[in-house]
Amino acid sequence: QVQLVESGGGLVQAGGSLRLSCAASGLTFSDYAMGWFRQAPGKEREFVAAISWTGAGTWYADSVKGRFTVSRDNAKNTVSLRMNSLKPEDTAVYYCAADTSASRLRVYSSDSGDYWGQGTQVTVSS
Repeated sequence: QVQLVESGGGLVQAGGSLRLSCAASGLTFSDYAMGWFRQAPGKEREFVAAISWTGAGTWYADSVKGRFTVSRDNAKNTVSLRMNSLKPEDTAVYYCAADTSASRLRVYSSDSGDYWGQGTQVTVSS
C-alpha cells in the first residue's frame, strides 16, 4: 500500500534551521506532485509548499517564501523541505502529501492530497 513517512522534525530555536524529509513507497513517485502542509494547534491545516512531478515547478505560501525550499529526488522517492530562519509561528505538525494534480496541492482543501503522511512535529522556541 502507499506510505508517506515524514522525518526530521524537532525542537529548534528561532532563527534556526531544520530539514524535513518525506519517503514515499507503494506508488510511482514521479507520477505525483508533492506538497507540504502544516497544522498548528487550534488552527486549520494550511499549504506550505509544493513541487511538480519533475521538480521544475515549485510553489510556496507567502509566509514561508524566501525561507523554505522544497525539493525532490525521484530516484530515491523522497521530497524534502529545507526550513531556514524559523520563527515561533512556524510551530506546527508538518505533513507531506502526494497528488496527481499539482493544483490541488497549492491550497489546502478537502480535495487536497491523494495520500498523506502521518506528520512530524516542528517546534520553534523564541
